[in-house]
Amino acid sequence: MIRRVPTFRAPNFGALGFRALSRRVRLLYLLARPAVMVLLALFTATGLAQAGHGQDTWALARALVVVAAFLLFSVACNDLADEAIDRVNLPGDARRPLVAGTANRREMVLIACGSAVLALAASGTLRWPGMVVTVAGLACSAGYSLRPVRLADRGAVASVVLPACYVAVPYLLGIFAVRSPVHPADLALLGGLYVGFIGRILLKDFRDVRGDALFGKRTFLVRYGRRWTCRLSAACWTVGAALLVAAVPRPGAAGFLVPVAGTGYLALAAGTATYLALSLGLLRALATGGSHRRDDALIAALAITGRGMVVSVLGYLSMTGAGWRPGTVATALAALLGLITGQAILMARRGPTTRLTVPAAMSEATAPATVSLGSVSPDSVSPSSVALATVPADSVAPASRA
Repeated sequence: MIRRVPTFRAPNFGALGFRALSRRVRLLYLLARPAVMVLLALFTATGLAQAGHGQDTWALARALVVVAAFLLFSVACNDLADEAIDRVNLPGDARRPLVAGTANRREMVLIACGSAVLALAASGTLRWPGMVVTVAGLACSAGYSLRPVRLADRGAVASVVLPACYVAVPYLLGIFAVRSPVHPADLALLGGLYVGFIGRILLKDFRDVRGDALFGKRTFLVRYGRRWTCRLSAACWTVGAALLVAAVPRPGAAGFLVPVAGTGYLALAAGTATYLALSLGLLRALATGGSHRRDDALIAALAITGRGMVVSVLGYLSMTGAGWRPGTVATALAALLGLITGQAILMARRGPTTRLTVPAAMSEATAPATVSLGSVSPDSVSPSSVALATVPADSVAPASRA
C-alpha cells in the first residue's frame, strides 16, 4: 500500500510583506502631513538662508531629517490624544489613521517613540544648540498634546505654544545647521514668522469647533467667537508682516533697521503689503459668518497667502545671498506675487477639493445621542459649525464634559 505523503508549500511572504510595507509607508506619509511638512521645510530653509547658506543643500538635508522626525512625533502624539475629538470633527477622514481604522494605538506609540529617537540622533549632525532645540521642541510638543499638561485645552495658550513648535524649531534648526550663535536679526525675523503664524493657527479651530465644544476643549474661537478670533488674527497678521519687512537685511545696510533700501527690498515690502491687504480682506469676510464650505474656502485662501509671505522672504534672502541683481530679484518677487495672489483668489471663490469617505461601520452605529454644548452659544461660533448632527452614543463623552 502506497501512502501519499502530503507536500509542504512554503507560504508566499513576498506579497504579504510588500502589502505590509506599503501600508506602513502610506501611514508615515499621512502622519507627515505633506502640506505641513512643506511649511516646516520653508521655515527651515528660511533659517538657513538667514544664516547666509541658502544654497547649502547638504546642511538643509541634515536639518530636514530632524524636522521630519519631529513632525512625525508631534502628529502621532496629537492623533493619540485627540482620537475621540477627531471622530466627531473628521469622521472617516483618511488623514487620521486612528479614525479611519488604518492604524492602531500601539503603532502610533511606536511611531512616536521611534521618531523622537531619530530626531535626537539626527540633531547630533548639527551644531550643539540644535540638539537643545530638538529636546525642547519634543518636550513642548508632548506637553501640547498629552496629559497631564495638555496645553491644547488651554485656549489662547495653545495658539501661542503651537507656533513655537512649528516655527521656532525648524527655523532655529536651519540656523544651527551651519552656525551656533544667534544674532539679533535672526530673532527679529523669527518674531515676524512666529507672530504671523499665530494669526494663521487661530483659524484652524473653525474646522474643529464642533468637536472642541463637545469635549470641552476651550479654544479661543469657542470662548470668544468668530469676530474676536478674526480680529486677533488680523492683528497678528499685521504685526507679523511689519516685523518681516523690518527684519530682513537690506543690501548695503550695516545692520538691523538701518534705513537703506534697494529695488529688491522695495519689491519685497510692496509684496508683503499686498499679501497683508488680501489677508485682511479675507478675514473680514470670514468674520461675517457663512456656510462651512465658505469658511473652508476663505481659510484655505489665507493659508496660501501666508505661505506666499514666507516664500517671498525665503526667495529674497536666497537671491540676495547668491548675489542676484536687484532688478532680477524684484522681477522674481513680482512674478511670485502674481502667482500666489491668483491662487488665493481662485481658492476663495471655488474652495478646496476634499475626498472624505465615511466608513461603512458608521452606518451601523448604535442609537444616536444628543449632546449639549453647555455654555457655548450659537452666537459665539458660526451657526453652521454648531449645528448638531446626531452622533453615535459610544463615540462622544457625556454631556457634562462639554
